[in-house]
This record gives sequence, structure tokens and C-alpha cells, in this order.
Amino acid sequence: MTTAEQHGPARPARRRFLGLAAGAAAAGAATGGLTACAPGGTGSADGAPSASASGQARPAPSATRAENELPGDADWAVTRPGPAEAIEGFADRVSVLPGESFGLHVSTTAPAFRIRAYRMGWYGGARARLVWQSEPLPGTRRPGPTVDPGTRTVRTGWPRTATVQTRGWPEGCYLLRLDAEDGSGQRFVPITVRSRSTAGRSVVVNAVATWQAYNEWGGYNLYNGPSGGLASRSLQVTFDRPYRYDDGAGLFLVYEAPLIALAERLGLPLAYATNVDLARDPQLLGGAAAVLSLGHDEYWSQEQRRHVEAARDAGTNLAVLGANCCFRRVRFEPSELGEDRTVVCYKAAWKDDPGRGPGRPATNDFRDAPDADPESSLLGVIYDGYPVDAPYVVTSPGHWLFEGTGVKAGDAFPHLVGVEYDRVNTGFPTPRPIEIVAHSPVVCDGRRSFADTAYYSAPGGAGVFASGTMRWVEALDANGPGGTRADHGMDARAGDLVRRVTENVLRLFAAGPAGRARPAVDNVDAVHGRG
Repeated sequence: MTTAEQHGPARPARRRFLGLAAGAAAAGAATGGLTACAPGGTGSADGAPSASASGQARPAPSATRAENELPGDADWAVTRPGPAEAIEGFADRVSVLPGESFGLHVSTTAPAFRIRAYRMGWYGGARARLVWQSEPLPGTRRPGPTVDPGTRTVRTGWPRTATVQTRGWPEGCYLLRLDAEDGSGQRFVPITVRSRSTAGRSVVVNAVATWQAYNEWGGYNLYNGPSGGLASRSLQVTFDRPYRYDDGAGLFLVYEAPLIALAERLGLPLAYATNVDLARDPQLLGGAAAVLSLGHDEYWSQEQRRHVEAARDAGTNLAVLGANCCFRRVRFEPSELGEDRTVVCYKAAWKDDPGRGPGRPATNDFRDAPDADPESSLLGVIYDGYPVDAPYVVTSPGHWLFEGTGVKAGDAFPHLVGVEYDRVNTGFPTPRPIEIVAHSPVVCDGRRSFADTAYYSAPGGAGVFASGTMRWVEALDANGPGGTRADHGMDARAGDLVRRVTENVLRLFAAGPAGRARPAVDNVDAVHGRG
């Protein structure tokens, strides 16, 4: 179950992603886990938020708010997934503009099936609205996958089953539910109806490259193959296949849906995109208020990083609501179904990558040679290891991030730090001034370290927030509105803290360059000096 992948200076082994808990979608919250340790259309530009007396942003009326005032549909979840062969499918686009069409490629043992398109949001706690549904469509069982012998890339070769038109669909994040008409199974297919413009809006970025990196449909992903390790893993993976997990939603419901629900509940002007879109279009983030990186956003292309850095330098805020962000460098290449549908990541085998060349750096960890560019220069924090399960410890209770929480110095929130974590480490390039507001002791495979929540202000006026823990978005559902249980032992107290801090971040970042309104006051030496 272990791999020989290496993360950071000491380089012990990292184990595979273990998958998601069955039935998570039905619960309204989900769990995910990693194991092993190493150091290291809704939104529109129809009104900018205004600031309250406390300096927090108060949202102006927005299309997001109007959308979420529509009635939701509480029965959106996959409740009877059935066996994998009952029904599953994928879309031939990761995102479309409103009004564009896309193809669905479906395999099912049922004689017929339906498609139901749910836009994910708040909707009074229902979390989804049914936007469209098909008539019954004929079902066909498709053959099993093929595997490329050189790159061990899994391909289906399935023909298009249906063409879906998105006329009248609002921008946003969608789950298409495939329902076998004989009741034998259900599965989701995710797709984003992306925004034409992000100006004046906070951009929700679906981390689809990371979803695909961990997708083991067909027996392979970027971590494992049939032997359970690097020797047989894929060097390239494609979007031309379903997601393996029981509900078919990739990592969306675990690491992204809770944040989207909160942001839409606040009514802030939002835009929607995937990291494929950010890589493809250097102008997409022009004038954006903020970029929101959600939960588990590990795999970035060189182009995405360059475009996000340019946006930050122009005053666009960045919120990293997870950990292990921007860690692996990938390249997008075409598949049989279109552009940018193959995720290339050779990792330690980067010398074997035939696509590497001028302007096409090694597809390995950003911090590693031969094209080292540690993620800390963008994020302020750097990935430090896993697995951990530790309390989150507040060190700067008077910081604006904690306004309205009532926390005191030393307050601890069990299990909130995990399963991967980041820290401020000035041994890597670190923007200054930077503030550490939570400095949480961890023990990772016997090695003592800290997880840090940090905030820095960039020269161009942007503010950059990094939570330092991968459980941040999951914690939004810890016994809170719309959530049904506490994941990983996190309780309502942890959920209340994370919800309020996240609201503070989202409101301030939506108002404009946060580094000007709330400049960071550097405290790294003081925090590190006291342990």
C-alpha cells in the first residue's frame, strides 16, 4: 500500500490516497484520508461588496444571492450507487460556458437511464437545485478500459451517449446524476459552467487536476497501479473516464462543496472556473477580487501558477483553504476527446518525460530540481508532511481573522489539523511581512513540527491567506448549518471557528485588495522564537 514517493527534505515514504467514505454525499458532508509522513450562472459583476464599520465586507445584492433564493432539492444525493457496472460515465468537457453543449459518455447495465443536472450551492441548506433533467435514454454496457503500455494511461474508448445543452443554466458547479431506470444504481458526473468574466468577483476554482490524479478508475492513478506502487502507476491520466469513488463526484463533495455552500450563503459575487481554465486563459483572472483554492488543490500546471501569481501581483487576493496546495507541477495535453484532457506528471521519473523541453519544465514537485520554484513564494506557507491528527492552536486571538470568534491565546480545537499540513518555513522563499495567527504543534511520524495558519500582504496590495490544514473545508460542515456530523472527530466548536474565520476572509477579500485594508504585521521571528 505504500509508495516510494518523496516529499521534502527527509524523504520518507508516502502512502496512497485511501479513498472516500461511502455514502458521504447522502450525509451532506464527506470524509477523505491520506496516509504516510514526510517533511517539508450565479456570480456576476453586478455589485461590489461594501465595507462595514469593522472593516469587513458586506455583500451587495448579487446574482449569487438571487440564485440561492430559489427553492433547492434535498433529494439530490446519490443514495443507491449500486455496483460500479450498474451505471457510470464522464463528460467530454471539464467546463463549458453558459449555453454551450457537452457530451456524456455512459455505460450502464440498465436498459434506460435519466440525467438530472444539479447546480450545487446553498439553497437554504438543501445544497443543490435541479436545473434540468432528461427523458429516459437507452442504456448500453460499454467494454472495459484499455491501458497504454508506455504511460499506463487508462482509456475507455466509449462513444458519446448523449449531448447536453446548457441553455439557461446559471454559472456554477454542477453534479449530473445518472439514474438507472431499473433502480440498479446512480452515479454523479461533475462539470463546471464557468464564468466569462471574473472581474470584481471571488473565483471558485475546482481542482480537477487533483481529482484526476487520485482517480483510480480502471486500476491506475498517478500514485498506484496494480502492484500498489510507483512501479506500475500512471505517468499520465485522462479525464476521459469516470471517477472511481462510490458517488462518482471525484473529490468535489469532500473538499469543495462545503465552501461553495458557505460562499453562496453569504451572497458574495462569485465566479467559477477549473484549474484547466486558469491554465488556458491568461486573461481569465483579470480584475478578480480573489482566487479561492479549496481543500485539496495539489496539482497545478506551470501556466496556472504563472497566471495566479500575476493576478496576485495586480492586487487579486488569494485564499488557500486547505494544505499541500500547488505542490505537484503538471502539464495538460490533448486526449482523443479534446484539448487539455490529459494530466501529465512524471514526478521522480521526470527525465523519462518526452514532452519536457524549453518552456515545458519537469513535471515533478515545484520545489525540486531541475526547475525548482517552491510553492511558498506564492502561498507564504510550504507543505510539511502527513499524516497528522492534532489540535489547532490559536496564537494571535486579536487578529482580524478571529473577529467574532471569542477565542483566546492557546485555545485548542481537536482534530482540526490533519491529515496534511503546511507551515511557514523561512528556509524556503517566504514573502514578508507575514503573520502566523495559529501555530499548532504536530508530531508527524515521530518528527515534531508545527502547522501554521498565515496571512501576508503582497506589494501589489493583495492579501494571501493560508489555513495550513487540509481539513479546513471539511470543518465547515462540522455540526453546522447544512452539515450532519463531525468529520474526523471535529466538533461544532471547531466548525463554528472555521466558519467564522472563513466568513471573515471571504468578506474582506471580496471587498478588494486586502493587503491595503489589512496589512500584515510580521511576527515570524517572535512566533518561531517561542517554539
